[in-house]
Amino acid sequence: MEAFNTSITPPIPCTYSIITTKASDPHHLLHLPMNSNITTNTHSNTSSFNNGGSSSCSPWMDSRIWSRLPQRLLDRVLVFLPPLAFFRARSVCKRWYALLYSSTFLQLYLHISPRRHCFLFFNVKVAQKPPIYRNSNNNNNDNIDPAGNTNTRADYGGSYCEAYLFDPNEIAWHRITLPMIPPSFTPCSTSNGLICWVSDEAGPKTLFLHNPLVGTLIQLPPTLRPRLVPSIGLGITNTSIDITVAGDDMISPYAVKNLTTESFHIDAGGFYSIWGTSSALPRLCSLESGHMTYHDNRFYCMNYSPFSVLTYDVASNSWCKVQAPMRRFLRSPSLIELEGKLMLVAAVEKSKLNVPKSLRVWCLQGCGTTWVEVERMPQQLYQQFSEVECGRGFDCIGQGEFVVILIRGVGVGVSKGVVFDMRRKRWMWMPPCPFVNSAGGEMQGFGFEPRLATPVTGCRKE
Repeated sequence: MEAFNTSITPPIPCTYSIITTKASDPHHLLHLPMNSNITTNTHSNTSSFNNGGSSSCSPWMDSRIWSRLPQRLLDRVLVFLPPLAFFRARSVCKRWYALLYSSTFLQLYLHISPRRHCFLFFNVKVAQKPPIYRNSNNNNNDNIDPAGNTNTRADYGGSYCEAYLFDPNEIAWHRITLPMIPPSFTPCSTSNGLICWVSDEAGPKTLFLHNPLVGTLIQLPPTLRPRLVPSIGLGITNTSIDITVAGDDMISPYAVKNLTTESFHIDAGGFYSIWGTSSALPRLCSLESGHMTYHDNRFYCMNYSPFSVLTYDVASNSWCKVQAPMRRFLRSPSLIELEGKLMLVAAVEKSKLNVPKSLRVWCLQGCGTTWVEVERMPQQLYQQFSEVECGRGFDCIGQGEFVVILIRGVGVGVSKGVVFDMRRKRWMWMPPCPFVNSAGGEMQGFGFEPRLATPVTGCRKE
């Protein structure tokens, strides 16, 4: 949408290289004048980029057939390539190289390209937090690691120069460098192929919307109220962008309190509201996770002490509270969206009852107040999981039909996670990221759908 690109800040132009490496051929490098570097590592014998063999060995690759295909039909074939494979294909000829700048091709891509569900991870560096007192009534020790440090929110002072993309279908890792991100910004949310970055400094928050594949970076106006580490939610549909910033209002230079919400909205019809909509948070709410989940034009986040779910309705600009299932026995609860449904994932520990400890998944019903248990981790796997976790807690992220459960506090070099395929009812340990060797810091993850273009923000890459 042209209004979105021109009324705020245009994408920052730059050109550098994209590097793609196949595990079967570590010396193969493909250089393209694009906006990020991507390295691929797969845990299967065949890379996701493998075309199945030489063109001379297959009659299907006969040049006499492919050279006569109409360009429109050939474009429809290219649209179905995975985004990372598309960048390799662009080196074939000048026309394929220019497809990313073609509005016609990107419109076709938005209409028929299959959705590919992945997960994006960042190495959160451990740093000392600023001396600001958080005015909260939260007495829940679930958010404290064995060393006594709060570990549910990203630490300050991080510098993110690369990200790690995990493809649960191919069981493959990809490394993407992010040279465009300025220092002292932290990833806070993702939606529809874009990453939302927020400034670390206390005060009015500056946000960026970033597509790491094509290298666009759009800066939003700063929020109106000064905040420390607010909860931020990003929701992008085919016709609108909604961003909500809630809590951690700075009531003095040394104290914060959860008081208000600010909302950003812009749609394809040209209507926009730049932090002009605000509302009060429910009394005594505690938004310690810092994460929001967007579902059905609403933002959901966990409330602590005791556990409940807070819901922000974008249309009515109002908050309400939904009771969580088994709220007195939950540990490390997380809200995720799976295939258009809101899910709650948490460990259940009834120490005084004869009920085995377990990790369960609940689904919020259409009435908006009732939860139904839909899945439970196999008991043998949960015993292995709990031995590795050792009470440190875990975080859950969802994308498409996949759930990743990532254990906290084990270091990025030995990070452990479990992947659950909701559609196939299959559990598996996630392979460690081969691009991270340091034992310092932790992995912070988001559900991510790699896209060459995003609706609303416009199809053209400026």
